[in-house]
Amino acid sequence: MEEKRYPFTQNREISWLRFNQRVLEEASDPRVPLLERLKFLAIFTSNLDEFFMVRCGSLYDQMLFGPDQADAKSGMTPKEQLQAIYLEARKLYAIRDAVYRDVNKTLQALYLANVSRKNMSRKQQKSLQQEFEHKILPLLSPQIIDAHHPFPHLINKEQYIFCELQLNNGKKRFGIIPVPSFLDRVIPVPDTRDDYMLVEQLILQHVDKVFPKSRVVFKTIIRVTRNADINLNDKDIDEDEDYRQYMKKILKKRSRLSAIRLEMYKYTNPEAVSYLCSHLHIEPEQVFVSRVPLELKHLFQVVGSAPSSRTAPLLYQPFTPETTTQLDPEKPLIPQIADHDVLLFYPYQDIDLFLKLLKEAAWDKNVVSIKITIYRLADNSKVVDYLVQAAENGKEVLALMELRARFDESNNIRMAERLENADCTVIYGFENYKVHSKICLITYQSHGQIRTITQIGTGNYNEKTSRQYTDLSLMTGDPVIGQDAIAFFQNMQISNLSGSYKKLLTSPRQLKHAVMGKIDRQIELAKAGKPSRIMLKMNSITDLDLIAKLQEAGMAGVPVTMVVRGICCLLPGIPGQTENIRIYSIVGRFLEHSRIYIFGPDEDMEMYISSADFMTRNTERRVEIAAPVTDPALRLRILAYFQSLLKDNQKRRELLPDGTYSPIDLGDGSPYDSQAVCIQKAEKDRFVPKPAPDGFMHRLRKRLKRHR
Repeated sequence: MEEKRYPFTQNREISWLRFNQRVLEEASDPRVPLLERLKFLAIFTSNLDEFFMVRCGSLYDQMLFGPDQADAKSGMTPKEQLQAIYLEARKLYAIRDAVYRDVNKTLQALYLANVSRKNMSRKQQKSLQQEFEHKILPLLSPQIIDAHHPFPHLINKEQYIFCELQLNNGKKRFGIIPVPSFLDRVIPVPDTRDDYMLVEQLILQHVDKVFPKSRVVFKTIIRVTRNADINLNDKDIDEDEDYRQYMKKILKKRSRLSAIRLEMYKYTNPEAVSYLCSHLHIEPEQVFVSRVPLELKHLFQVVGSAPSSRTAPLLYQPFTPETTTQLDPEKPLIPQIADHDVLLFYPYQDIDLFLKLLKEAAWDKNVVSIKITIYRLADNSKVVDYLVQAAENGKEVLALMELRARFDESNNIRMAERLENADCTVIYGFENYKVHSKICLITYQSHGQIRTITQIGTGNYNEKTSRQYTDLSLMTGDPVIGQDAIAFFQNMQISNLSGSYKKLLTSPRQLKHAVMGKIDRQIELAKAGKPSRIMLKMNSITDLDLIAKLQEAGMAGVPVTMVVRGICCLLPGIPGQTENIRIYSIVGRFLEHSRIYIFGPDEDMEMYISSADFMTRNTERRVEIAAPVTDPALRLRILAYFQSLLKDNQKRRELLPDGTYSPIDLGDGSPYDSQAVCIQKAEKDRFVPKPAPDGFMHRLRKRLKRHR
């Protein structure tokens, strides 16, 4: 391990694992409704899967091609980072096992649990055995592994029954049974309300019937996680090859990449581990034993399929995104937004208002073009529906589609094909830069003039996640921002990343430099004895230049307050280094996803919303946008929102100098959950249409008015 560059930084991977631990803490929190705790267990597991596929995959590649390359934030080599990850992850497995056991035990009393054979009656066991013999066994493809039946390729995240068998001739062989992915995983237990077994558990229970001429010496369920960190290189594309076709070929390679992790369900033995490690080319430290099912996506199915009369008391109280007093949804939106800026807070306010704007633009005879950047979309995207309608109505439609949005590549390819088939213009960005910005430009004619409506957001144009993630969406008729947006799309079409803009900040060329300058301004104010302030909200911070600049600001006396949900490589509260910096994290019902930059005290405040975290990939290797919020009322709303986060004593955690997180002490105050407060505010702020006037009285008043 080399000496790290700064004494106030920590490794990003360990920081991420501690974020996922906070997700796991939600699953163990008795204040969280019981079935919501199940969902957090599933989210934790899904997060960990992706982490191993992407981050561990990247470190694995670094270990092969740059083994001595030390991490600047921790001084660790790739191998040392992986070893630290395996150690921390093993601790998280143990915590998850305990949380799942406790939650499932409670669910047993409610007849909504994953039950084992020993907790069933003989009648129930017999019924499930018949289920296996008649409906599952005929569909299985078991294999003995020997010279004539080589070790098969194990598909990423698919489950397999793995067993050691003693044959009739006394020889031992390993056997493997793929768990068919087309089978329903959740198998109801007869004579219970909603208890269930998983199909892989039922197969494991009856392995002896799959290999009837052998004695089963050992059996378990295994699951392999493979490297998904594919490096894309435009030089590999044939000159006449369609970019979408190239991406399709790349995605096929992902399933064949190296194994990164092996999970085993409940049971293990040295011979099985040694055998599997040798064939998967991994080390024993990459093997994890789980006491809970290896894949927990079924928990969403369990919750969703049980009768609502039973599940409703065990879930969050239903919440429907609201409208806003800023817009009358019964009237055309374009004139309203041209009159005043509008800011939507997702999920508290409804993305349907933006979708209504897009639909209106598709059919408004005065609208001439719609241009948009797309990173992630819902499977059945209304955004694409309305863009297609616009093109069919003769509007110019340009979509800058990022096909490299990890794990959404296939959906984006389908959507790009659909847009092209509707005669929309689709472009795909740049070789070394992902387009992660969220901007939509509507251009229309009014009284002989070209006017614009520009929408800029912190989150994706995805109707599904907009109801799960907290994000901000600014819609403005500001002509300067509109001209910036026009220039931005023109620059994207000619591959110009160095364009200059009057109000918008863009990466990779401008945003980071501008932010550093704004931090410098606060340093100057503090040194002059004047009020100063930096308030930042984002998902992650890893950029060493920005970390060093924030540390410099703190040392100069600038109060720095940050809400960072996930990775945070900056350590606050270190004496003589970062003691003027406070950093918090909130993990709750909704995923905190919005990015907000605030510089300066109230009377001299600059405020931006952005698609960019303070990560090197965002500031230097992606096309991002930050937009200023200048409307006084909207600035006050965002500031009040930020201050509400800082009042949260239920879900907020404070980052400590050692990299761990501490719950906020409730003290003598009342419980304050910032997300619950936002729900209440949204309900108060919803648009309420005025009642239609009584027809007779309305006509009478008009006559009296004319008579006067």
